[in-house]
Amino acid sequence: AVPPVGDGDSSIVTYRPYFSQAVAGGLGQYYALGTQSGDRGFFYASPVRDNFRIAGVVAVKFAVDQFEATWREGRAEIIVRDANDIVFMSSRPDWNFRAMSPLTDNQMALIAAANQFPVDQLLPLPNQSRSLNEKYSVIEIEDDGKTQSYVSSTSLIARAGWRVTILTPTGDAFALARTTAISIVLFLSLAALLAFVLLQRRMRQAERLAAQAAAQELLERRVRERTAELNLANTQLLGEIEERKAAEDRLRKTQTELIQAGKLAALGQMSAAVSHELNQPLAAVKAYAENAVTFMHRGRSDEAEGNVRQISSLADRMSAIAKHLRNFARRPQEKVKPVSLLGVVDDALALMQPRITGADAKVRYERPDAEISVIGGQVRLQHVIVNLISNAVDAMADQEDKQIDIQIQQDSDQVSLIVHDQGPGLDDEVMKLLFDPFFTTKDPGKGLGLGLSISYNIVRDFGGNLSAANHDEGGAVFVVTLKLAEPSSAKEAAE
Repeated sequence: AVPPVGDGDSSIVTYRPYFSQAVAGGLGQYYALGTQSGDRGFFYASPVRDNFRIAGVVAVKFAVDQFEATWREGRAEIIVRDANDIVFMSSRPDWNFRAMSPLTDNQMALIAAANQFPVDQLLPLPNQSRSLNEKYSVIEIEDDGKTQSYVSSTSLIARAGWRVTILTPTGDAFALARTTAISIVLFLSLAALLAFVLLQRRMRQAERLAAQAAAQELLERRVRERTAELNLANTQLLGEIEERKAAEDRLRKTQTELIQAGKLAALGQMSAAVSHELNQPLAAVKAYAENAVTFMHRGRSDEAEGNVRQISSLADRMSAIAKHLRNFARRPQEKVKPVSLLGVVDDALALMQPRITGADAKVRYERPDAEISVIGGQVRLQHVIVNLISNAVDAMADQEDKQIDIQIQQDSDQVSLIVHDQGPGLDDEVMKLLFDPFFTTKDPGKGLGLGLSISYNIVRDFGGNLSAANHDEGGAVFVVTLKLAEPSSAKEAAE
C-alpha cells in the first residue's frame, strides 16, 4: 500500500491526478489551488520504488506568483489556459479562474471532484476572436463593462496541456490607423512618414513578441531544471533506503550474536549446578554397575537385572539434560513461525532445574491441559523464558521464601506468560531503565545488563510485548505477551 501524500498544504490529496499517476508508476503533473493554503501552484509527483514495488510518492509544488509578477512588468498581457479553457495564470490577477469558453456540467463536476479550482470563482470571461492569419488573431475581451481589443498569439505546451497566449493591446494600432487615413486624405505628403512610424510600431511589437517567447523559454528551462533536481533527490532517497536496509541487517546479526553470548554466559553460570546434576547419576551408575557384577557372580540374576534397569533410567536422565543444554546453546533461527509454548516452557524449566535446586528455590507452575501455539522462534523464546527465570532466582538470593510462580493466561487472540518472584521488587528509577542496554542492578562482574534488553527486542520481533511491574503481594512480575497462532498452524507446531 502506498501512503497518502500531501500537496504541501498539510492535506491529503489522493484524489488528485498527479498523485494517481505517480502511484501507477508514471510522472504526475497537475496545476491546482492548494486545499489549505489557498496558493496556486504546479504539482510534480514521482514514484519512490523499493525494487519493483512502489513504496511511496514524492511530490513537489512550484508557486507561480513570481512568474506572474515578471509578466506584469511588460506592456502585453499573458494568460495561460488549461484543457478546460480556464485561465489559471495571468498577468492580470482579476482574470485568474475565469473561463474563456462556457463550461459543461461534466467539466464542472470533474473540477469540483479533484478540488482543482474554487468552483464559485469560475466565472466566464466574455470574449470574441477573429483570425488574422495562422499565427495571430484579434480578440476582444469584455471585463467590468469595458471591451478591450488585443492582438493575440497562442503557443501550446503539449506535455502539460497548456495554452500560453500573449495579448498585445490594439488600441494604439487602431488609433494610428485612423490618423493615417485622415492624414492620407489631408496630407499626402506625410504618407511616407506615417508608413515609417507604422514600420517602427511593427518592429516594437515583434520585439515584444520575442521577449514573451524568451520568457516562455525561461519558464520551460526552469521546469526542466526543477525536474532534474527532483530526479537527483529521488536517487538520493533510494540510496538512503538501501543504507537503512543494510543497517537493519547488521542490527539483526548483532542481536543474534548478543543472544548467543547471553546464552553461553547463562550456561557458564549454570555449570556448577549442571555438573552436580550429572555427577549424582554418574555416581549412582557406578554403584549399580558394581552391584550388578556382584549379583551376577552370586547367581542373583534378577537383582542384577534390576540394577541394569536403574542404570538405563539414569542414562536417560543424563541424556535429557544433555539434550536441553544442546538445544539451548545452539544459534537461533531467524524464521518466525508457530511454536508450542508449553514445550518451550517445559524445556526452559528442565534446563534451569539444576540452578533452581541449587539456589534452594521452588517453582509453582500451573500447566494448562490444552496445547497452546504462539507466533515466535523456539530457541529465542526459550532464551527469553530462561532469562526471566534466572533473573527471578537472582532477585531472591537474600530471601527466605524463594518461590517462582509461572502462569499462562489465554485471550481470544493472544496469550500471556507471567513470571512472579518473591524478591524485593523494582523501584521507580529501575523501572524506567529496566529494558535499556547495559543497565543492571547486579554487582559488578555478575551481569552485563543485556539480558532484559535482548529479551525485550526478541519479543517485539515476534509481534508481542514484554512488560514489568510490582506485584501487590510483593516481588516483581514480568509478562510476556505473544500472538496466538492459527488453528492449522498450531496443530503443526504441536506435532
